[in-house]
Amino acid sequence: MQLDALKTFITLVEVNNFTKTSEILHISQPSVSLHIKNLEQELQTTLFIRSPKSVQITPTGEILYKRAKQIMAIAEAAKEDIAAYHQEVQGTLVIGASFTIGEYILPPIIASLQQQFPQLELQIIIGNTKEIIQYTKLLQVDIGLIEGQAHDNELVIKPFMQDELFIVSDSKHPLTKQQPLTADKLQQQSWVAREEGSGTRYYLDHLFRANGLQIHSLLTISSNQGVKESVMQGLGLSLLSACVIERELKNGDMTILRLEGQHFMRTFSYLCSPTMKNKRNVDILIDILIKKA
Repeated sequence: MQLDALKTFITLVEVNNFTKTSEILHISQPSVSLHIKNLEQELQTTLFIRSPKSVQITPTGEILYKRAKQIMAIAEAAKEDIAAYHQEVQGTLVIGASFTIGEYILPPIIASLQQQFPQLELQIIIGNTKEIIQYTKLLQVDIGLIEGQAHDNELVIKPFMQDELFIVSDSKHPLTKQQPLTADKLQQQSWVAREEGSGTRYYLDHLFRANGLQIHSLLTISSNQGVKESVMQGLGLSLLSACVIERELKNGDMTILRLEGQHFMRTFSYLCSPTMKNKRNVDILIDILIKKA
């Protein structure tokens, strides 16, 4: 089974188009078809159902996709092990990160990695926590960084730092003059929140339930920046990570609303497939994450 054929197969599964696959891999479309045909002959199965307008993966194609990702990961790890023998860190590291981590925690870590290991090629994929967990399970990323904790028997999941969240409002909100607040002061307020699947949204929903809060309205936005802008425009309160609101607090554009007797802490965690756990490039990132914490 040729690695080039598996790479072609994986790409075709992920983009679902022969032409796009040939463009991504810089090979001809007949070469793509030949790779798939050779795999089907070798495995004596049909991997795709083809029609003029679409390509649909078969159940046996799904089985091969999962194993092919593992094989390619092992092949990449072998390259890195050989590079390590020659005392040079290189190859590719694909990092999946939730929005808060990807936008506010990861940039200085990436800068450190690039400075220490200039031959290391980095790819960053940003999504919400639910998406990053899925990408990690499918081996679309080597390692995922998420807000909160997750429980999945298919993954290695470890915490690497603590994060504090704060209820915030625009600086002119009436509640800023009534602190510290009791939970009843938050009844029937308007809120701005991240989308379902976000780690921050999960914690906000927990805040609502734990304090029995009834909300007046809820505006959902799928980016931290969008949430912040909406809060500053007076559209509602929100719950955001300390690292997300640092600049706005310093500039006086937002105010923290302190809820009497309550602090909001959560964990940032890394997760990876057991296949990736001993991959040198993954281990290097984990070491940096732990030292940063």
